Amino acid sequence: MDEQQPLISHLVELRDRLLRAVLAVLLIAACLFPFANDLYLFLSDPLLKHLPETSSMIATEVASPFLTPFKLTLSTAIMLAVPFLLYQMWAFIAPGLYDHERKLVFPLLFASTLLFFLGVMFAFYVVFPLVFGFLTQAAPEGVAVMTDISSYLDFVLKLFFAFGLAFEVPIATILLVWSGASTVQSLREKRPYVIVGAFVIGMLLTPPDVISQTLLALPVWLLFELGLVSARWLPKRRTEEA
Repeated sequence: MDEQQPLISHLVELRDRLLRAVLAVLLIAACLFPFANDLYLFLSDPLLKHLPETSSMIATEVASPFLTPFKLTLSTAIMLAVPFLLYQMWAFIAPGLYDHERKLVFPLLFASTLLFFLGVMFAFYVVFPLVFGFLTQAAPEGVAVMTDISSYLDFVLKLFFAFGLAFEVPIATILLVWSGASTVQSLREKRPYVIVGAFVIGMLLTPPDVISQTLLALPVWLLFELGLVSARWLPKRRTEEA
């Protein structure tokens, strides 16, 4: 019975932190919902700038004018709540970590959050204008470019997710070295495979155009190099505690 008590207390704490996370997302979503249409207008601006004056975005389903902004609001709420969600995760696992692990995990959580948002901003301000400019100009003559609002949202959320994850490469590199799964020298020797893998990832996660694939692959490679430089400054793990 005594052995089950700690397990029950951990499950109760996990439940409480999950509830806090869900409530935080719902609260942010409730605050953003009155501005759902404005959010979608802001998100669609990179495409609207490149559409001809006679073209516009369309809704091909009956409920799309309501469900699409609602989906965007919920997705935005989740992204804005990421720092709080990561803090809840940190607070749950922190008691089971050693002191030197706590000193490393918290900065990594902060850095991973910052890098994810940088990836999203890079996609919105750099990739979208170039991709939409290319795609709209590539339309055959006589074809009116009129994108469905639901398809557009799915498209941009996919790119946000792809670039957000791609910008986590330094964190993954640091964790590989810190955990002992690899070394800086070993990862440096695998650089050619990493470059090829970056372009393969860019091909799989982005639209079938060279611009977006290259704009994803190059940051992955550069961030991998940044991870190697950062991993050289990691403190040595204590073998007696590992």
